[in-house]
Amino acid sequence: MDTLLNVFVGLHIIGIAGLLGGFLTQLPVMGNRSGQVRFVPGMLYGALTMLVTGVALVGVAHADDHHPSSAKLGVKLAVLIVILGLVYVQRDEERVDTRLFAAVGALTAVNIFIAVLWT
Repeated sequence: MDTLLNVFVGLHIIGIAGLLGGFLTQLPVMGNRSGQVRFVPGMLYGALTMLVTGVALVGVAHADDHHPSSAKLGVKLAVLIVILGLVYVQRDEERVDTRLFAAVGALTAVNIFIAVLWT
């Protein structure tokens, strides 16, 4: 069971990397006055990967008689749903408001810190 848990943790980290990496690649464009930031496809796929592997991680943990904090999981899920909603709705737009784009990056960082610091 530990191997399965570790596989899902690895895939979850890959999803985080896709979402955060897509955000970081657009940062130089966000700094330009004439730049047009947009949500790249990797951001959507990364967020979806995080959702699927997060649900799998909770399922594997419960199957192994570990009961993670429901409050922590609820907050992380709520933040991820907001991220997914913003990225999904704006995915086809050629230009996204920089404040909206920055909010997705900030929420991603918040989700990472919740995972690491909330014990």
